[in-house]
Amino acid sequence: MNALRIVRMANFVTPASGGLRTALQELGSGYLAAGHDPVLIVPGDRASDEHTSQGRVITVPGPVLPGTGGYRVLTAKRRVAALLEELAPDRLEVSDRTTLRWTGEWARRNRVRSMMVSHETADGVLRTWGVPGAVAGRAADRVNLRSAWAYSRIVCTTEWAEREFLRIGARNVLRAPLGVDLSRCRPDRRSAALRERYTRGADVLLLLGSRLSVEKRPGTALDALAVLRERGVRAVLVVAGEGPLRAGLVRRARAQRLPALFLGHVADRGEMADLQSSADICLAPGPAETFGLSALEALACGTPVVASASSALPEVIGDAGIAAADSGEAFADAVEDLLGRPERDRREAARTRAELFGWDRSVAAFLEAHEVPVLNGGRAAGPASGVAPAAPTTSVRRPDGAPR
Repeated sequence: MNALRIVRMANFVTPASGGLRTALQELGSGYLAAGHDPVLIVPGDRASDEHTSQGRVITVPGPVLPGTGGYRVLTAKRRVAALLEELAPDRLEVSDRTTLRWTGEWARRNRVRSMMVSHETADGVLRTWGVPGAVAGRAADRVNLRSAWAYSRIVCTTEWAEREFLRIGARNVLRAPLGVDLSRCRPDRRSAALRERYTRGADVLLLLGSRLSVEKRPGTALDALAVLRERGVRAVLVVAGEGPLRAGLVRRARAQRLPALFLGHVADRGEMADLQSSADICLAPGPAETFGLSALEALACGTPVVASASSALPEVIGDAGIAAADSGEAFADAVEDLLGRPERDRREAARTRAELFGWDRSVAAFLEAHEVPVLNGGRAAGPASGVAPAAPTTSVRRPDGAPR
């Protein structure tokens, strides 16, 4: 079998992006190593076309979405459609469930197998923006029904993310987990000197590695810090991330005299791993997270995680952390619970959990979802992780309710 061209498309990717950018890089590198031809199309401030370690990357000029802190979107539909015609993909993989849905219909017309990767839940994001639960659910169902009709398959990274598609009766859904770089993210990167630099004599180093935007709820980390300080816990918080809420969070920390240090986006992945391994506990307060790569990286570094119980992260972190209600008090309780466990035990549990999620398994699961083999001479990926796929079929109802 010849190499297949897997064209991937994504919006909301910037140089300061976190999980999505990492996933695109790792999956593209895995497809390339498996003997295929991955091509990634993303928006940017200027046009470019280059060959990289994740395959060919084509940047199409796209406008900044206001209020998102620099996220860009592909809006030049005719230009992108012409690019797809030129590339003639054997498979299409789209990491955007809204503005790029038309690509699923393009793929159907051109008899190209297509796949949408659900990196967030529609109703979860709407709720974080203040939309009432019932309204958010109905709106999400409409969006998801159209997506399930448009694409050959929908891939969800967790069972939690899969639920909203099963709720509407979609039967073309598969589960495939994301992964973590187990060689870069290691417990032995823990540095007493780095920890002391940030704690400055305090007892507990907390880390929030997140985009500072509404759906991530970074304010919960400050809430937890405030509660811990009131309880007499000498904790400090390091925030590694950028986003539209940063200025307000900085003002709040100063006004409340909270020991929080805002580093902005940490571009160097090794430096970020040093931070993750040197922290005592990492916080993941986003209630709409469908996987949580930053949290998984922390586990791989030997650092337990307190995560939102409303998100998919409890499914990912298992017993290597604690799921807490979405409040500062609940997060503070969970932090104290984890600190009460022997340090060696909690760090070993974190690393052991992360070892279930190597990128080789993720690449294998995504290639299986594409029905694409590892070619002779390509790097064989390991078996898919314990996250089992839903039984797939191509049967799904159209947006008007008629069977496909």
